[in-house]
Amino acid sequence: MSTAYVVFTLLAAATSGYSAANHLIRPRWIIDNLTSYGVPLTWLPALGALKGAGVLGLLIGIGWGPIGVAASVGLILYYAGAMLVIARSGRWAHLPAPLPFLLLVAASLALRLASP
Repeated sequence: MSTAYVVFTLLAAATSGYSAANHLIRPRWIIDNLTSYGVPLTWLPALGALKGAGVLGLLIGIGWGPIGVAASVGLILYYAGAMLVIARSGRWAHLPAPLPFLLLVAASLALRLASP
């Protein structure tokens, strides 16, 4: 396992954890954004829990590869879905917002798969 993999995985877990926490504590800007995208606010706990499970999977995956791969794939699908929801809403200026999260998780996955 490479140092780069561990660093990118910890960064991906930290940023996704921050995002999950925001879904659970519901700051005003999250409420405003999700409302403008057409996402029901009743989904916030489930969305936060999904991201939280992905974060836990990333961290466990440092020691047990298959869990990390599954968590990475799940988070990549989550963030790609978020980009689709934003595009569907027509809020084009917000479209790049999930991209840094997605790229960190994708880098973690690529480094995991490249590790011997």
